[in-house]
Amino acid sequence: MVPRPARLRSALSAALIALACLLAPCGTLAAWAAYDLTDTSRYVTTMAPLAADPAVRNAVADTVGNGIMEQVDDRADVRPLPGTVRPFVHDAVHSFTGTEAFRLAWDSGNRAVHDAVLRALHDESDRDVTVDLAPVTAQVKRQLAVDHVALANRIPVEHTEVSVLPAQELDRLRKGFHVLEVAGFWLPVLAVVFAVAGIAVAACRRRAVTATGLGTALGGALLALAVTIGRRLTLADLPEEAHQPAAGAVYDALTATLRQVSWLLVVLGLTVALTAWLTGRFRHPGGRGGVRGSAAPQRGAGQRRAAAPPRGATSHNAPADESPGLQRSP
Repeated sequence: MVPRPARLRSALSAALIALACLLAPCGTLAAWAAYDLTDTSRYVTTMAPLAADPAVRNAVADTVGNGIMEQVDDRADVRPLPGTVRPFVHDAVHSFTGTEAFRLAWDSGNRAVHDAVLRALHDESDRDVTVDLAPVTAQVKRQLAVDHVALANRIPVEHTEVSVLPAQELDRLRKGFHVLEVAGFWLPVLAVVFAVAGIAVAACRRRAVTATGLGTALGGALLALAVTIGRRLTLADLPEEAHQPAAGAVYDALTATLRQVSWLLVVLGLTVALTAWLTGRFRHPGGRGGVRGSAAPQRGAGQRRAAAPPRGATSHNAPADESPGLQRSP
């Protein structure tokens, strides 16, 4: 029967290890949102390859082309022409998305939007989050002039404010961001502390290490599954199905680090569990057979000791005249 203190230690160890395995994927998710997505340079570097993605280029061409056609519709002198102009506008914008000027505009626009959102999350202003496109337009104009594009110098650089986030959503986003900052730091720390404590108080530490490794691998697998489900839900909420491939490409780029960390947890957990299991399996290479083999010589030696006569005793089978020299008198 297992002693009561050992059972209490096993129960406490199981609870601590379960908490550690639960906090590991949650801490990974919080740290990714609080520290990876908030790094402007890393964000721009992550988004940069999407400028050459066909789905993103088509989405940009459709959005910009629709904006241009809305301006055309507002002009009375060109209203009869929209049906004729629309294909040419789309082709022209799509062709522009393959130039160096578009890639420069893409990077500059992403950096400007990211900086504006971060400033809004850290300050206490109640205004809408807007981005001034004048610096982006100026950079594109210089790049077009370098590429010797006709009439590039005549492109007007105007201060155009584009709304990014409405003011009524800022308070909720700020609270969520502050929670992520705290959770992104403390949840991974608590996961490590609980895992170490659970292994330390365990009655069988090898089994505790194995359970911790398997739980960590399970948490990583669940995190990868959550990322996949989140992608499907995100694409399902889009109003236009035509932009789903572009949104999927953006989602995959932003969550690439999270997917890598989730699979790293799976590999690390399985490696630790397998190592702990093999260590206990081959700690005694001889196994039970070695114990039985070593017992036989001990039994043989004991039998020999039992068969030997006591010190000082004479054997009954020895003849009486064993020492004839003692029977004769000198």
